[in-house]
Amino acid sequence: MIGAMLILLVVVAAYVAFRSVVRQSPPSPVQTVSYSAEASYARSQARFPVLAPPALPSGWRATTVSFDRGPREHWHLGVLTDQDRYVGLEQAERPVPAMVRTYIDAKAHQGAAVTVAGASWQTWTDGSGDLALVRTSGTATTLVVGHDVPRAQIEAFAASLR
Repeated sequence: MIGAMLILLVVVAAYVAFRSVVRQSPPSPVQTVSYSAEASYARSQARFPVLAPPALPSGWRATTVSFDRGPREHWHLGVLTDQDRYVGLEQAERPVPAMVRTYIDAKAHQGAAVTVAGASWQTWTDGSGDLALVRTSGTATTLVVGHDVPRAQIEAFAASLR
């Protein structure tokens, strides 16, 4: 009986070793999208100046883009950094508290203001690693949020918006 148990353990160990050698990582389900055409369309249709970076930093990729028209126009650009961390750009004609509740957290905390590319941005954080820069210009609120992204990268992304 002990011999049969040892043979079974050897077979199982051999199978596990074989699977670990031949296993391939599944391809990422996240697809890269082009955002320039959607940004041009949004700029021609929106009631507020739509912002987007002219180009993304090396290794970053756009993964989601949308422009919703109507009474609550909304521009969205989602990107992944070269470390696969999420950075989102949201713009809408909504007040800051509503944008913060929607895209950060209902219990987010406002921090000190920062100046990025000559513009003053409010900072907001939550307990789960989100950091956002928020500012209003005219009727639009712009929010740049990153999850576990270094502050310098979020600020550089915000500075690149045109």
